[in-house]
Amino acid sequence: MSETIEADVVIVGAGPVGLFAVFELGLLDVRCHLIDILDKPGGQCAELYPEKPIYDIPAFPIITGDGLTENLMAQIKPFDPTFHLGEQVNSIERLEDGSFRVTTDADKVFLTKVVVIAAGGGSFQPKRPPVPAIENFEGKSVFYSVRKMESFRDHDILIVGGGDSALDWTLNLQPIARSVTLMHRRDAFRAAPDSVNKMRALVDAGEMKLIFGQVTGLEGEDGQISHAVITDNDDQEHKLPTTRLLPFFGLTMKLGPIANWGLNLHENLIKVDTEKFQTSEPGIFSIGDINWYPGKLKLILSGFHEAALMAQAASRIVFPEKKILFQYTTSSTSLQKKLGVA
Repeated sequence: MSETIEADVVIVGAGPVGLFAVFELGLLDVRCHLIDILDKPGGQCAELYPEKPIYDIPAFPIITGDGLTENLMAQIKPFDPTFHLGEQVNSIERLEDGSFRVTTDADKVFLTKVVVIAAGGGSFQPKRPPVPAIENFEGKSVFYSVRKMESFRDHDILIVGGGDSALDWTLNLQPIARSVTLMHRRDAFRAAPDSVNKMRALVDAGEMKLIFGQVTGLEGEDGQISHAVITDNDDQEHKLPTTRLLPFFGLTMKLGPIANWGLNLHENLIKVDTEKFQTSEPGIFSIGDINWYPGKLKLILSGFHEAALMAQAASRIVFPEKKILFQYTTSSTSLQKKLGVA
């Protein structure tokens, strides 16, 4: 059975611009649900360069991708948005009353008055490792993200990668798995030092394995892995009992299903106006790197500006009878009450 959720606004993308849109909409009493294919908020900033310094965010001479995400999450906390992470929007359908039905690959259905596409460069797609016939196991015993931890309980799990995602899931799944093995090309990791230290402590205690090499083959039937074929750094081949494989080889950005939503595109980007940042479909807006208009600059600060103007227009769709009074957070008591600072 599909889960049906009613929402004022559905935001597709939980990167910095999508998060700031929650703030601008929240000031206007519009409640938001956010959908993102990644397993955490922050988008490209959090996933691809969490510790990389950013120098062009107003009032922050320097801030990291993680730092920016943390600040935005703190800023939108008063508005209590709902996140649906590890999901991809498959379709958007206009209903007879002008609202939209949004469906995801997690079998959720959203009924919403407004859709805001803030998907950065598009959906993040996992990079498939160069393992022969791996596609035969995908979705059954090979997974590129973890949506429900319980589905990994009592399995022999092989996690491949050396970044934060690989280390985080190693630590999270180890307590519930029958066995966990982490494999990386070399004994050097890009993940947070604390995570690496915790992983090494588990290895020293004999509670998990750490091996260096590559997966070069998979054995099994009907999509279910029985063994992973490992070639170590000495070119020796081994078979490792494995029932679940989690490869974390990074992500690539693609427009994905958005290309099939019937929107006017310009060179694979969504064309919008510069008054409301509305697409060719009334009620569907697009902000951030995924949109295009004459003079567009792909900057986070540009996306913040677009979010502010979008929110004014979107709120008129959500509350058509409501008179909207423009207010400043510095002087409006009502806005300060919403923010919890009055």
